Amino acid sequence: MIPRSLVERMFSAESIERWNDHPRPLHFTEMAKQAHKFMLAWLIARNEEENGKSVDWLALVEGVLFEFLHRVVLTDIKPPVFHRMMAQHGEKINAWVAQELKDDLAPLAGGFYGRFQGYFSSTAPETPVALERDILRAAHYLATRWEFGLIRAWGAPLYGIDETGREIDAEIERYRHLRAVDLLMVASAKGDRLGLPAFIDLVGQLRFQKRWTQTPRIPETSVLGHLFFVAALTYFVLGETGLPRNVVVGTVLTGLFHDLPEVLTRDIISPIKRAVEGLEDFIKDYEQDVMEEKIYRRMALPEGCVRDLRLFTRNEFQDRLRHPDDRVTPYAPENADSGWPVLGSVVEACDKFAAFVEASLSIRYGVSTAQLQTAKQRLAEKWSRCVIHGYELRPLYDYFS
Repeated sequence: MIPRSLVERMFSAESIERWNDHPRPLHFTEMAKQAHKFMLAWLIARNEEENGKSVDWLALVEGVLFEFLHRVVLTDIKPPVFHRMMAQHGEKINAWVAQELKDDLAPLAGGFYGRFQGYFSSTAPETPVALERDILRAAHYLATRWEFGLIRAWGAPLYGIDETGREIDAEIERYRHLRAVDLLMVASAKGDRLGLPAFIDLVGQLRFQKRWTQTPRIPETSVLGHLFFVAALTYFVLGETGLPRNVVVGTVLTGLFHDLPEVLTRDIISPIKRAVEGLEDFIKDYEQDVMEEKIYRRMALPEGCVRDLRLFTRNEFQDRLRHPDDRVTPYAPENADSGWPVLGSVVEACDKFAAFVEASLSIRYGVSTAQLQTAKQRLAEKWSRCVIHGYELRPLYDYFS
């Protein structure tokens, strides 16, 4: 069972502001940071595979979620204080965080709470291997460095700003053995913004794009933050279905990247897409053409990354299977072991539920418009009665009705 408290706990990251002791060009939220980190982890991991390494993708996905939930509980502790605390009292702090999250995580199917405890326990019999943890740490600091690059110009006169930059770079240096990290740092030293740095910039720009641009809401949410929320919901819904674990990685990553084309086209709202027959198909074709031109051809991404992004962003709400020879066919459970399954129907259900939560909580917080009320009603009418791969959505909708 997915508890209401877990959904609200995750969504609270949209209200956790980062760098709130610095002048900022915009609000940096924890949710958007986690999305950027997750995308960078995928990029680094794919580069490691190109370099002949083997990546445990499920451990990587779960590590992202473990660290996200851990961070949400500890909220806005300054990094130097946080690291000192963890160095001296880490075991007790981790035990306290696990207790705080018990009501959120213990009801989940599949033993997620036990794995969460094990991830942060030095005495756990099984812990993720070093490569996955290194990837996540590197992705964390690279996402932080990207944010700091925007803040630095605004805070140039502030005491300690240069020291903060040096500390971040020093942490990243510890992960230069990872191929993508080394490439990024070499490019940074040369002032090169092409290739991998361009991709990191591009996905980072999704935090500038607001959702629901035609109506005020509390909290305001970005496309980037929304993508992480959808990916996390997708993981937890899949955990309740009893489907094979091998469907998790591709489906969660589709949730994470499914709106990536919007960074090139901006969000085109559904009423416009539905206004003219054939317009929605035209927009999808146009998005893919722009992705081919501006991302796949220009950014020197590893071939594995290009193959992934095509899978994640084409027909993103359809159930499908990518075969080793790159053919994509409709998903069939009996063939799931012969390729990489992606359950787009689960991503779509979580995408719509995320929008329902965004509207519902804004109304609860006192910012309500006719558009929000109508959207909430229509989403509930269409989706609350659905059953997706055996999982009933009604309990999730009932939490916020």
